[in-house]
Amino acid sequence: MINASDADWFHVDIMDGIFVPNISFGMPVFKAITTHTKKFVDVHLMIVDPDRFIADFAQLGADSITVHYEACTHLHRTLQVIKQAGAKTGVALNPHTSVSALREVINMIDVVCVMSVNPGFGGQTFIENTYDKIAELKELITYKSATTLIEIDGGVTDENAQKLYKTGANVLVSGSFIFKSENPPETIKNLKLFNE
Repeated sequence: MINASDADWFHVDIMDGIFVPNISFGMPVFKAITTHTKKFVDVHLMIVDPDRFIADFAQLGADSITVHYEACTHLHRTLQVIKQAGAKTGVALNPHTSVSALREVINMIDVVCVMSVNPGFGGQTFIENTYDKIAELKELITYKSATTLIEIDGGVTDENAQKLYKTGANVLVSGSFIFKSENPPETIKNLKLFNE
């Protein structure tokens, strides 16, 4: 269904029950997804010490690997490891983390994933301060002449999609809103219309 939809990417959350209070897919399920999809696969590692698994996820078909700023002691090194593995680099920021934390590495990052909910569970309420964060991130990207995309993850619906795009978001991640709808492909199509 997703392969046939207007979605551009698969966004796959990998949770370890330690960095976030939930457990999700492991490598066998991720491998099955990449085997069957024809779309760009964005893997979001919500795990401690993500460096241990970067090469594995790249080998299993991740086009982009997103790690959490809060989980990386040496983010610059982690970004180098992702690039060496052949994937695009992503960094996620929890709601409490300032955009300024990425100032020194923004030119190494292909995608910044702004968490608009606290990571770990689907179906949460969107955090309104996200708009300010997008604007601040857009300013940093422009100032540093970076080509980084801004991805929003959490609480994305038809009620905030247009404002997110207008504020500067390039990629919207939506799970519960899409999969709990009566017609997921139509819901995806309608979300994308807000970016026209």
